[in-house]
Amino acid sequence: MHPVDRAEPTSILRLMTRDGHAIAAHSNKGAEGVQAAARDIEAIYRMERVRLIAGLAKHLGDISLAEELAQEALVTALSTWPATGTPPNPGAWLMTTAKRRAIDLWRRRRMMARHEAALSHDIETGRVDDHAAVEASIDDAIGDERLALIFTACHPLLSLDQRTALTLKIIGGLTTEEIARAFLTQETTMAQRIVRAKKILRESDVAFEVPLEEERNARLASVLEVLYLIFNEGYAASRGEDLIRPQLCHEAMRLGRILVGLAPQESEAHGLLALMELQASRFKARVAPNGSALTLDMQDRSLWDRLLIQRGLAGLATVKQLGGENGVYALQAALAAVHAGARRYADTDWALSAALYDRLLAQVPSPVVALNRAVAHAMAFGPETGLALLEEIEGAPTLSGYAPLHAAKGDFLFRLGRNEHARSALERAAALSGNDSERTFLLDRVRQCGHTGS
Repeated sequence: MHPVDRAEPTSILRLMTRDGHAIAAHSNKGAEGVQAAARDIEAIYRMERVRLIAGLAKHLGDISLAEELAQEALVTALSTWPATGTPPNPGAWLMTTAKRRAIDLWRRRRMMARHEAALSHDIETGRVDDHAAVEASIDDAIGDERLALIFTACHPLLSLDQRTALTLKIIGGLTTEEIARAFLTQETTMAQRIVRAKKILRESDVAFEVPLEEERNARLASVLEVLYLIFNEGYAASRGEDLIRPQLCHEAMRLGRILVGLAPQESEAHGLLALMELQASRFKARVAPNGSALTLDMQDRSLWDRLLIQRGLAGLATVKQLGGENGVYALQAALAAVHAGARRYADTDWALSAALYDRLLAQVPSPVVALNRAVAHAMAFGPETGLALLEEIEGAPTLSGYAPLHAAKGDFLFRLGRNEHARSALERAAALSGNDSERTFLLDRVRQCGHTGS
């Protein structure tokens, strides 16, 4: 099972170990039957987990407590369902159990009477055991609650690192260990980041709700930024030995599909998902058997995932229907579609790519976008054009230590036959790169330059 498809696997295994005696005591199925029952419960919990946390957090205003109550509901299910059987509506059963536990906690603490009344309503109106009715009431609002949880995890009060970690933890269901491993960070550091994020949300009394339209547009940008960062770190790992980390990309796409499903009228959400799917379609062709990078001109395009390409193009069509073609993510998806539509590298429409980058730079006057624009113009109109555009941005402080800038300059110079200057630029790029596979690729290009030149 892929790591990103598991929701808190280590926690569940701990729960099974801690409460295994309870399962065994009530089950006549033997050890194999107990394990099978536990796996079924784990699968159900994995599907219901985000719904549980979203519904609970809306009332509690505390993500940590919502997580704890969801876990406690799982503990109860592990000790009950093997004997009684899985209830007809397991999601409602888990939600009701978690709400009961919340009420018990508040009653003992003699506080938060207002919240107790809100949570007690469904249970104390005579529908305690009517799980079908509870399920229906949950489904009425669950879309907004899940969307609210996504907006909350990506709240601008949090730093980008905190938003990313919290989104992967709460929405994605990854363990702290998995998140730390994906970003090559110490687990203790990642745990502190997540705890701090939850504390900020709690102490700032952030409402767990979908923002109103004016604020929603600004907050949506934060949500999309987080998903984009997660995907990019997987697509072009900034550190470590691996060129790509597919698990992060797949998780970002899964979260993107959730967002599109919950906000189908948001054209930029469709644009980002289309971009991720089109980029991910090249995974199998981007890395050679020895782990080295393969550029577009070197890739075996028969390995590109045609299904992902079709989905990405369909997403772009939806963007067009919604009138969002000039969105930042939509334009980047359109750029990815230029490559997806070329059966051979020689068929690439570089003039269209250059035109799209002109439009993107107008929307996002960023040095990095300007760099990519220079590359597209160099491919469309020659390396001299690319070098002229690079000269306009080389002085930007954010690019002085940016490996791709020096790599692009080295490529342009190499294509012009200025090998000695190309060698110098490529050596600089290799020295700046934090990714082992990328560095190996750049050093190979250095060797191609030889020791002679202009």
